[in-house]
Amino acid sequence: MLFVVWSGTLVLHWFAWGYWLVMALTTLVGVHAARMLLARPYPVPKLLNCGDANSFPFISVMVAAKNEEAVIQRLVNTLCNLDYPVDRYEVWVIDDSSTDRTPTILTQLTAQYAQLKVFHRPLGATGGKSGALNQVLPLTKGEIIAVFDADAQVTPDLFQRIVPLFNRADLGAVQVRKAIANVSSNAWVQGQIAEMALDAFWQQQRIALGGIGELRGNGQFVRRTALSQCGGWNEATITDDLDLTFRLHLHDWDIDCTTYPAVQEEGVTTAIALWHQRNRWAEGGYQRYLDYCQPILRHRLGARKTMDMFVFWILQYILPTATIPDTVIAVLRHQPLLYTPLASLSVVMSLIGMTLGLRRIRQVDGSIELEGQASQPQPTKGLPFVLLFRAAYGTFYMLHWLPIVASTTARMSIRPKRLKWVKTVHYGAHAEDSEAS
Repeated sequence: MLFVVWSGTLVLHWFAWGYWLVMALTTLVGVHAARMLLARPYPVPKLLNCGDANSFPFISVMVAAKNEEAVIQRLVNTLCNLDYPVDRYEVWVIDDSSTDRTPTILTQLTAQYAQLKVFHRPLGATGGKSGALNQVLPLTKGEIIAVFDADAQVTPDLFQRIVPLFNRADLGAVQVRKAIANVSSNAWVQGQIAEMALDAFWQQQRIALGGIGELRGNGQFVRRTALSQCGGWNEATITDDLDLTFRLHLHDWDIDCTTYPAVQEEGVTTAIALWHQRNRWAEGGYQRYLDYCQPILRHRLGARKTMDMFVFWILQYILPTATIPDTVIAVLRHQPLLYTPLASLSVVMSLIGMTLGLRRIRQVDGSIELEGQASQPQPTKGLPFVLLFRAAYGTFYMLHWLPIVASTTARMSIRPKRLKWVKTVHYGAHAEDSEAS
């Protein structure tokens, strides 16, 4: 694939029709983007009717935790005090060979909560997070499987709002919008806030158009029958959520995404931590295209999902990879950049998506975090300019994906497949200044 992209860029530069081919591709992507903007997301269902509690679906919550002493008690306290019948859900925390106080804390909490169950994995257990989830899945009994990271923070009405979504028979999973808990003036954190708003907005628009909804790991709810049909989680990938996304769609299940409620998590605060996290995301994201290319080429996804997947594959992976040869050739031959129209469209989509995404979040939450201060609603006057400014910064921040995807693609093309999980350290940031109250 790397050879095709690089040599193809050279060929397109060499012949006059190359520019027109790029323009045709840009038009195709632009038409799809316009259709997504005009699409109307599914209406939000009413809260779960608090009638007969025995009719509520049983939910199994799963959390894989490794050295999470800073956050695990807060998470368990939150999950065990949701507004949902205690006898209709269970919380499984999988201690993945922790070497800190995580096992001790969990042992103390089991005496406090009847629905809490703890599973200790021995040293040397394989499969990473996927292996931990697969090992405990047979012990669970929920009709719906919810997966959270150890730093997750959720609202008490979470289940009441998510369960009604599964009334759709073809819905295999729901991804709760991700939000940042440790809101501050840190430049990396502010960028991630805009990035998550962008992701949630385009996900909902893609789903409304019949495209692909994606799982994000933290705050995902999966129908048990759909998960069983897919064979559980793939232990040969470093991004279990992105891999499961493709397998669900290939088995004709849909994935929905919510604006509210949101699941809050800690954003990374340093460039090095962001680099490691996004390299893992990029590698796992690209790996699924390679792992499932045969069923995709056999048109197993259907026309609408295939078209949607193709557009975002071009924007997220092919364009960043092609930027390097495009720049080199343009400099050497004193020519303009070939992919400027497509790159410009990508920037416009980012600006629009972030602006409308931040606006949508504000409409739901009633407040918007501004320069690290989120507890007070902002005045309406001048708000469009504030949102546009934040979107502009967020788009600039998103440029970090260019070197990450380009370098990841090059590394994957010459090195054998490796499974290297780099843990994101959690410090126990609180959500008082978060974007969703």
